Amino acid sequence: MQRRAREAERMKSQVLFPFLLSLFCGAISQQIRYTIPEELAKGSRVGNLAKDLGLSIEELPARKLRVSAEDYFNVSLESADLLVNGRIDREKICGRKLECALEFETVAENPMNVFHVVVIIQDINDNAPRFVTKGIDLEICESALPGVKFPLDSAQDADVEGNSLKIYTINPNQHFSLSTKESPDGSKYPELLLEKPLDREHQSSHRLILTAMDGGDPPLSGTTQINIRVTDANDNAPVFSQDVYRVSLQENVPWGTSVLRVSATDQDEGINAEITYAFLNSPISTSLFFNLNPNTGDITTNGTLDFEETSRYVLGVEAKDGGVHTAHCNVQIEIVDENDNAPEVTLMSFSNQIPEDSDLGTVIALIKVRDKDSGQNGMVTCYIQEEVPFKLESTSKNYYKLVICGALNREQSADYNVTIIATDKGKPSLSSRTSITLHISDINDNAPVFHQASYVVHVAENNPPGASIAQVSASDPDLGPNGSVSYSIVASDLEPRELLSYVSVSAQSGVVFAQR
Repeated sequence: MQRRAREAERMKSQVLFPFLLSLFCGAISQQIRYTIPEELAKGSRVGNLAKDLGLSIEELPARKLRVSAEDYFNVSLESADLLVNGRIDREKICGRKLECALEFETVAENPMNVFHVVVIIQDINDNAPRFVTKGIDLEICESALPGVKFPLDSAQDADVEGNSLKIYTINPNQHFSLSTKESPDGSKYPELLLEKPLDREHQSSHRLILTAMDGGDPPLSGTTQINIRVTDANDNAPVFSQDVYRVSLQENVPWGTSVLRVSATDQDEGINAEITYAFLNSPISTSLFFNLNPNTGDITTNGTLDFEETSRYVLGVEAKDGGVHTAHCNVQIEIVDENDNAPEVTLMSFSNQIPEDSDLGTVIALIKVRDKDSGQNGMVTCYIQEEVPFKLESTSKNYYKLVICGALNREQSADYNVTIIATDKGKPSLSSRTSITLHISDINDNAPVFHQASYVVHVAENNPPGASIAQVSASDPDLGPNGSVSYSIVASDLEPRELLSYVSVSAQSGVVFAQR
C-alpha cells in the first residue's frame, strides 16, 4: 500500500510540473479595478473576485484566493467577496493626491495565478476646513487707499477635489470685502480688500469673522477672527526682487543646508524700512522641513527631504516692514531623486520539489521586484549568481519567472542553492539578494546493475537440500522503492518446473539455494 501511495504521489508531481509553464505565462496578465469611498465599515463588500476572475463557486475551496494587502482587505472563503479588513483613510494613504489607488495582487492556487487588483479610493467630505491660528492680526495704516489688498493666512482642508476648500467669506461691513485667490500650487487663500478709507481717530480697530467653506454636500466650514488695528501712516511697502524664486535640491541633504535667500527692499527710512520675513500660506509641514531666518531671508533645510514622499514644495514668504506694509513672493523647491532605496525582491510563489525528468522551460517560481526610487534609479534587473540549470525570464513589469534551462539528474546533484540578485541602474547602483533551495526529486530512471557480469558456482555432489550454494548482488542508484532490488530467475536451459526442483533464489537477499 505504501508503495502504491508513493507511486501515485510521484505521478501527481510529474503531471503538475509540465503545466506550470503555461500557468505562469498568463499569471499576471489580468487586472481588476474597483472603486469605493473611503471610511467604509470593516466587512463591507468591495466586489466579487470569483465573478470578476471567471471562477465558479465549486472551484473556490481549491483555488484558495488570498490578497497581498491584508491590512486593508481580505477574501471571503465562502463567496470570494473582496471585503474591507481595516480602516481606509484616504488622506492618510494618499495625502493630497488627486487620484488615490491601492494596488495589490490576488493569488489563486491549483493552478497558480496572480491577478493585479486596483482599488480606487474616493474622497468623502470628512474633513472641515481648519485655520491653524486662533486669530489673524493685521495692522493697516489709516492712510491706506481703497483697493489695497491684504493676503491672509489660508485654512487647511485634507479633502481633495470637490470636497476641498472652495471659498472664503467675511461678515458684511462697510470697510472691507473678501475674495478667494489661488496659489501656484492650486491651494486657495483669502485676500482682504480695503473698500473705504479708515480713520484711526474715529475707530482704531475692526473685528471680522473669516469663514472657510468646502465644496462638499453638505458643505463643512471653519472660522477664525480677523483683528485689525488701524495705525498711523507708513507710505511705502516692501518690494521683493522676484515674484517667484525657483531652486532644485537633492534629497537627503544634511540639516541646515542653504536653499536660497529671498530679498525685499523698502524705500522708507528708520523702523518703517526694517524688514522681517515669515512663511505665509504654506502647509503646516513646511516648518518641519525648512527654516526661514526672519532677519536675513535665508531659507535652510530643517529636516530630511525624501523625494519618495514629496517631490515639490511651494512656500509663500511674506516681507513686512517696521510698520504695517507687506509684500509676498513664492519659493518653488524641486526635490531631485537620489538612489537611496535598494531593490526589494519578493518570492510570490515557488515549488522546491522538482522531479528530475521535468521538461526544459518548466516554471519553478514567480518573483516580484520593486524599487521606490524613480527614473534610472528605480529601473531593476535580476540575474542568478550561480551556474545552475535554471534561468530568469522577465514576464511583465517588475515580474520574473524562474525556469529550468538544463537537464536535471538527482543522482549527480540532489539540491541547488539559487541566489537571485536584483540591481538598479542608479549611479552608484544598489542591489539586494535572496536565496532559495531547490530539491530534485527522484524518478526511476536507473536499472539495477549486477556487481558481476556472470557467476560461476561449483557444487559438490550429495549436498544437503536447502543449503546456500551462492549469492548474487545488484545495486540501483535511485531512491526508495525506485532503488530497491529484488531477485528472481528469469531464464534457464532447463524447463521452469524442472529448474525449480534444483535451485531457487531469495528475492530479498539474492542467495541461491539448492532444492535437492
